[in-house]
Amino acid sequence: MSLTVEESVESLRLRAQRGLGVGSGRLLHATGGILDSGILVKKAGLQNGDSLTLQIRSAEISHTNWAFEAILGDGSVVAWGNADSGGDSSAVQDQLKNVQFVQSNSYAFAAVLNDGSVVTWGDAISGGVSSAVQDQLIDVRQIQATSTAFAAILHDGSAVTWGNVLEGGDSSWVQDQLTNVRQIQATAAAFAAIVYDGSVVTWGDADSGGDSSEVQDQLIDVRQIQTASAAFAAILSDGSVANYTAFAAILNDGSVVAWGDADEGGDSTACQDQLIRVRQIQSTGTAFAAILHNGSVVTWGNALEGGDSFAVQDELKNVQQIQATAKAFAAILNDGSVVTWGEADSSGNSNAVQGQLKNVQHVEANNFAFAAILNDGSVVTWGNPVSGGDSRAVQKKLKNVWQINTTASAFAAVLNDGSVVTWGDADSGADSSWVKDGCGMCSMCNPAPVRFLPSGSMATAAAFAAIVNDGSVATWGDFEYGGNSSAVQDQLHNVYDIQSTDSAFAAILGDGSVVTWGNAIDGGDSNAVQQKLKNVVQIQTTAAAFAAILNDGSVVTWGNAYCGGDCSAVQDQLKNVIYVQSTDSAFAAILSNGSSVTWGDPVSGGDSSAVQAKLTSVRQIQATTSAFAAVLNDGSVVTWGDAYCGGDSSAVQDQLTNVRQIQATIAAFAATLNDGSVVTWGDACCGGNNSAVADQLRDVRQIQATATAFAAVVNDGSVVAWGNATGAAFAAMLSEGSVVTWGDADRGGDNTAVTDELKNVRHVQSTESAFAAILNDGSVVTWGDADCGGDSSWVQDQLKSVRQIQATVAA
Repeated sequence: MSLTVEESVESLRLRAQRGLGVGSGRLLHATGGILDSGILVKKAGLQNGDSLTLQIRSAEISHTNWAFEAILGDGSVVAWGNADSGGDSSAVQDQLKNVQFVQSNSYAFAAVLNDGSVVTWGDAISGGVSSAVQDQLIDVRQIQATSTAFAAILHDGSAVTWGNVLEGGDSSWVQDQLTNVRQIQATAAAFAAIVYDGSVVTWGDADSGGDSSEVQDQLIDVRQIQTASAAFAAILSDGSVANYTAFAAILNDGSVVAWGDADEGGDSTACQDQLIRVRQIQSTGTAFAAILHNGSVVTWGNALEGGDSFAVQDELKNVQQIQATAKAFAAILNDGSVVTWGEADSSGNSNAVQGQLKNVQHVEANNFAFAAILNDGSVVTWGNPVSGGDSRAVQKKLKNVWQINTTASAFAAVLNDGSVVTWGDADSGADSSWVKDGCGMCSMCNPAPVRFLPSGSMATAAAFAAIVNDGSVATWGDFEYGGNSSAVQDQLHNVYDIQSTDSAFAAILGDGSVVTWGNAIDGGDSNAVQQKLKNVVQIQTTAAAFAAILNDGSVVTWGNAYCGGDCSAVQDQLKNVIYVQSTDSAFAAILSNGSSVTWGDPVSGGDSSAVQAKLTSVRQIQATTSAFAAVLNDGSVVTWGDAYCGGDSSAVQDQLTNVRQIQATIAAFAATLNDGSVVTWGDACCGGNNSAVADQLRDVRQIQATATAFAAVVNDGSVVAWGNATGAAFAAMLSEGSVVTWGDADRGGDNTAVTDELKNVRHVQSTESAFAAILNDGSVVTWGDADCGGDSSWVQDQLKSVRQIQATVAA
C-alpha cells in the first residue's frame, strides 16, 4: 500500500479496513506496538517496506443499570442508553483509544487503557469523574465496583478508590492495609479486598459489609469472596464459608459462628452442619446458594428470594454452575438441564420453557430474567418479559450466540460473526438501533469473523502455533490470543520449541533466545526481560505468565506478576534449576539437589512453606489448576495448594507408597503405583474418586486426562475411564497409527469426518475442544470445535513438514 508521509495513521487504518473488507481494527507496528491513529505517518516511525498488522476483534460489552458500552475493534468505545448513566461518552471520546477493558457500576463506566491509565464517564457522584485520583491511576490491572463507587488494584498491589464516599469511594482509613491486594469484591455499598496472605480488608457502608471487625479474627486463609446486595460470603482455604455483615464461619472443628442480618443470609444455623467443602457460592439480593464438593446445593437467607430450595432439593444433584437474578436462582446440572427456584415473577419458575432447557451451556441473568445459551448457539429466556424474559421479537436472530451481557433489565447477545442482538427494556439499553445504524464501522455494523472471549472468563485462548520442519512457525486462530504472529514473523526462524499461556506464545530459537507474541499482559511482551533471555533451555507457563530456565540453571519470569510473572522474592534461591511445573497461577521449581522452590499465587501452590521440610529428593511434580503433587525418590508423595483441587492428600496418604507416576485433571490427581494399581484424590467430579472402577485398575500402563476425567491404558490394551464425562473427549492412538475418539462430539469426540485422513499418525495435540494430529509425512489433520482450532483449512497449505504443534487452552 502506497502513502505519503503527510497522511495520518487514521487515514492509513481506514484504507486498510476498506481494502481488506473488514470491520474496525487497530494498526500494529512490526514490533507489536499499537500505532497512534492521531499522528501523521512521518511521526509514527514508519519506513518503506514496513509490515503492519490490522488487529480486529468483536465488540466487548459492559453496562450500567441503564446504559451499554461496547469496545470496538480499534480499541475505541461507543456508548448508548441513558446519558446520565453513562450512555453518552462524548465528553471523553477523544481519550477512549486503545481501551483494554471497561468496568461499570450502576451509573458510571471506568475504562482501563493499554497503558494502564483510566478514563471515566457517567454520573459524577458515582465515579464518572475521577479527577481527584487521576494521577494515582497508573498501571491499573483490575477495577471492581459497588453501586456508586470504584476500586482499582494497581500493578504494585495497592488500591485506589473514588466515587460515592459512603459506598466505598473513600478508603483512606484502611489505606495502609491495602498492600499486596490480590482481589477485590463488592456488595452494593462496600468493598472487601483479599490480601496475598489470605486476610481481608473491608471499607464502605458498615451495614453492607464495610465493617468486618467483629469477624476479623476468623478471616484467615480466605480463598474466595461472594456477595449479596448487603452481605459478603467468604470461602476459607478449608472450604468453609463466612459471610458478613451476614456472616457465617465454619471452623476446622466443624462448629459455626454466625451473626449479622438474618434476612440477608446472616443466619445459617438451619444448615450449618451441611456447609462443608464448599466449591462455589452465588447470591440473589438477600440469599445465598452454595455448591458443595459432591455437586449438591445448600441455601440460606430470605426464603422467598431463593433462600429455601426445599421444593427442588431432590433435583439439585451434580450441579455445575448457579446463576442468579435479584430474587431467584438457576442451576445448570452436568447433563445440561436447568433447575430454578425463588420468586416466580423474578424467573424462579421456568416451567414454561423447561422442555427447551436441554444441553444448556451457560446461563446469564439480569435483575429479573434469565437467558440460557444452548450448545447449538440458540437462546432460551424466561422471567419478567419487560426485562428480557421474553425474547420472541428477536428469537430468529438468536443463532450462533457465544456470549450474553446484561444491564439491570436488558440483554445483549454477541453472535459468532461479531454482530450484536439486544432485547428487554429499551430504557436499559435494549434499543441499540441508533448505534447500529449510525456507527457504520464497528463490529456490530460490519462484523469480522473473529471470535472474542472476555477476560472474565476464567481464562481461555484461541490460537494454534505449528513449528514447520524448516524451523519457521505457522499460526492460526484469534489474533488477540496469538493467532497472528506477523509482527514477529521475521524473527521466527530456527524455532525448536513453543510454549503458551492462555493468550500468548513464547518460542525458543536454536540460539537459545526467545520470541513472544499475543496478549502483552499475559506474557506476549517480554521486552522488560529480553536481554536476560539468552541460552534458554526450557519454558513453563501458568495461565498468564512464563518462566524460562537458562542453561546455567537460573530462571527468568515475565507476564502477570500475580500468576508467577514476578519471581524476585525467591530469585536468589532459583539456582541449579532442572525443571519447572505450574498450576494456573503459581510455579514450582525442582533444583538439582532435589529441593523445590515455589512462587506465584499462594492459594494455588505458590506458597509451599507448610510442607517445605518434606520437599527433599523430589523426582517429579504434577499439578492441577491450583495444587501441586510431588513424587519423592522413595515413592512417597507430598501435596500442597488448594485442598479441594488435590492439595490435601491426607485421606489417601497411607496408600501413596511406591508411586511411579502422577497424572492430573483440573482438580484431581491419579497416581500409578509400581504394582499397576491407581490411587486418586481431589475433586470427585473431576476424577478424584475412582471407586466405581477400582477393581478394573490393575496392571495400568499409562494414564491420560482431560479437564475433568481420566483414562487408563491397561497392559492388555484395554481402556478404563472415570470422572466427569460431560464435555470431555479423548483421542487414542493405536499401534498401527490410526486414531480412535470418544466423548463429546462437539469437542473432538467424533472424528468420523476425518477418519480416512488419520493414518500413520505420529502425535496428537489438543485444546479443550479440538484435536490436531501430525502424520508421519508432516501434514496436519484437525477436528473438533472449529472456533477452538478444529478447522485449519485457511492455513492448510502451510501445514507441511510440521514437526511439533503447540496449543493454547481453547485453540
